[in-house]
Amino acid sequence: MSHTAHIRSHRKPRRSATSSIALRAGVAGGVLSMAAAGASASANAAEPVTQTIELPTLTADMSAQVAQSAAATQQAAANYELRAERDAAAAKAAAEAKKDLAEAKKKAEAKKKAAEAARKAAAERATRSTERATLSASASASASTSVSAPSSGSVATVIAFLKAQVGDAYVMGATGPNAWDCSSLVQAAYKQVGVDLPRVSQDQSMAGTDVPLSDVQVGDILYWGGKGSAYHVGVYIGDGQYLDAANPSKGVVIQDLSGYPASGAVRVL
Repeated sequence: MSHTAHIRSHRKPRRSATSSIALRAGVAGGVLSMAAAGASASANAAEPVTQTIELPTLTADMSAQVAQSAAATQQAAANYELRAERDAAAAKAAAEAKKDLAEAKKKAEAKKKAAEAARKAAAERATRSTERATLSASASASASTSVSAPSSGSVATVIAFLKAQVGDAYVMGATGPNAWDCSSLVQAAYKQVGVDLPRVSQDQSMAGTDVPLSDVQVGDILYWGGKGSAYHVGVYIGDGQYLDAANPSKGVVIQDLSGYPASGAVRVL
């Protein structure tokens, strides 16, 4: 035996032909598999990817819910509109009620004032009537002792009656006892002493005797306008003054003759 027979050789064992063929076949197969995989990936990359999204189907229940929601929305809108109309009607009614109350208060106040004015007027008429009676009695008493008044004091009676009417109203066509026009007052005054004068100014300017204005005396009738066509009359009461039923704004008053000179005068007493 060789002295090296027990030492293993360091050479690699030689592969058999079968192993080499198998190795080559395996390598070739791997290469082919990788090539096929790459081709498959390229093919997949070339084709577009399409994804289908399915929308939810509107079922009968969902339709009912949508209809109910719409109906509820409409009902809420109707309720809101009705409430707004009611609020507006309530506000209008409150405003009208307030206006009616104010008008009622105003009417009540007007009635109260009218009643107070009527009461005051009645009291004034009563006072005036008393004053008239007193003045008439006083005039009659003074006339009986006067020596300057003609016709046994008839002028004093006329003047007393006229002064008792001061403050009465002027009303066209009125004949007393609390409202007069110019000629009815003169007629009523002279009737107190039995002198029956015509009713209107034109005719009264024709009564009695003409008197120059420079010689006018207490009790003479003054007229304005032409004789026989006079439009106003009054009575001279002395001291440059006359008394007449002037107009609706003044009523029965005493005025200065200088402020409104007469056209002429007549004397009936």
